[in-house]
Amino acid sequence: MPYIDPEQALSPRGRVKDLQIVYNTGRTPGSWSLATLKWDEQQRVGLRWNGEEGEEGKGQPQSRGNPTWFIVPEELSEEVLRAAQQLRERERHDLTKGYRAMAADRTREQEADEWTEASIADLSKAG
Repeated sequence: MPYIDPEQALSPRGRVKDLQIVYNTGRTPGSWSLATLKWDEQQRVGLRWNGEEGEEGKGQPQSRGNPTWFIVPEELSEEVLRAAQQLRERERHDLTKGYRAMAADRTREQEADEWTEASIADLSKAG
């Protein structure tokens, strides 16, 4: 199934409103998303497999060929939402940590500066 942006999973139209993506693994193998949404005018949590590039379909679940959401039972909603928020925060922390490590690597920073300057020089010659 091709990757389906979870923002496009709005079916059935009469039931899904106020879709807010909380977590999306993006265009990766096994891609999935979690969202908060209004389902029949009630605030709920939904999950779905987004699908992968090169495959047919619209991810899972789907109805009549349209991407839809699996509505998490209310008894599990809080915990599932909390787990997804923790994943998102862990990723932000890891990314920040990685940027700090890159910035602290003086050799790498010098090489990046030299590459940037050389690229600018090449562009100015081409113009």
